[in-house]
This record gives sequence, structure tokens and C-alpha cells, in this order.
Amino acid sequence: MDLEWAGCRNVRDVGGLRAADGRVVRAGVLIRADSLQYLTDDGVDAVRRAGVGRILDLRGDGEVAEYPTPFTGTPLAVRQALQDPADPDHGQPTIVEACTWMLDRRPELFAAAVKAIADEEDGAVVVHCHGGKDRTGMVVALALSVAGVPEEEIVADYFLTQERLAPWLEEQLAAEPDVSKHPEMIEFRDTRAESIVAILRHLDTKYGGPEAYLRHGGLTDEDLSKLRARLVS
Repeated sequence: MDLEWAGCRNVRDVGGLRAADGRVVRAGVLIRADSLQYLTDDGVDAVRRAGVGRILDLRGDGEVAEYPTPFTGTPLAVRQALQDPADPDHGQPTIVEACTWMLDRRPELFAAAVKAIADEEDGAVVVHCHGGKDRTGMVVALALSVAGVPEEEIVADYFLTQERLAPWLEEQLAAEPDVSKHPEMIEFRDTRAESIVAILRHLDTKYGGPEAYLRHGGLTDEDLSKLRARLVS
């Protein structure tokens, strides 16, 4: 369900997605978003009205320092970068390779992000990065997989971001006169369904699936059960 938060381009509640066992992801529990840095006063009010209990910021230290949100440094905001400051740049030629590099390098950070969703007991958790597509998409996909949401539903939710961010991508391309840079811009700023499919296949092949990957990152049976209880009813 799309949410109107003035200043955000790509924010929605994933409530309503159906798990394979017939249960449904609760509304008002998990919200995915792009960066909240451009929220207007009306947008900030909308966040507060949404009953948000935790804002999980997946961006790195440099991003947060350069582009703080209205909630940065407040009790609502929880920092959970998916890379360590000591990590080198991924240097990968495609978005899938960049994402799988991140997943393989820091499973404990992805597991911590998912655990932060499970541990919030009062109010919605907002998960965001910069565009709300790759880092946010991976964390949300991991959480939904544990909740039993079928892959096709996870892929469809991920693909919605392409529609939401298409005008932004067009603006970015129009602002770059060097057309030789456009293919790389499209590769890393577009949102294609086949990207998340390839990422999920990587988790299946290397770890035995999203849940096994999160266990590899340190989550326990109790953590995973808590996440399911939090997300679906």
C-alpha cells in the first residue's frame, strides 16, 4: 500500500502480502522507503501519524553525515549500515554482483537489520536507505522470506520501486549530458525484477536460502520465530 509522505518518492507499507500458508502480512508493521532527508514538515507529520516506532537507516556514515533526515539523532532513528566503514568499495560491474558482494561480506549486518525489525514491539518499522531499492529491497526481501511470503510476491513488491523511481531516473539521465555514462547509471539506478530474483538464487545456492543465510549471520530460532510473529497473522 502506497503511503503519501511529502518529500519521499518511494514509500509503502508491505502489509497485505499473503504468505504461502494463507496468513497475511500485517499492515502498519513494516514500511519501506527511500531516504527521508527531503521530508517536508507535512511529510514528518505523516510519519508520526503512521505510528512509527523505529526508523531503520541502512545508509553508511558518510551518507548520513551529508544527508541527515529530520529523525537523525532522535530516539526513533536506529543506524544499521550494511557495510563496515573499513570495507573497500564493492567495485562490481552490475547491481546484482554489488548486492551479492555486500551480502557475502557482511551477513552479520544484514542479520542485525532483520533482527531490528523483529525486536520492535510498538509501532511500525520504517526501513530506508537512499533510493529505497537495493539495500532496503534486500532487507525487506529477507524479512518477507522468513515470514513465508512466496518469492513471486517478494519480486512483485521489489518491482514496484521501478514505477515509483522512474521519474527520478529520467531526471538523473537528463541531467547527465555525457551519454556514455547512461548505461552505468541505468544499471545501478533502475530496479529490475530479474535483479532480486538473481539475488535470491544466490542465497539459495550459497547458503540454502534466506533463512539459512540469516542463521549464518547470527540469528537464532527465537529471533526468526519472533520475526514471523511480528509480521504475519
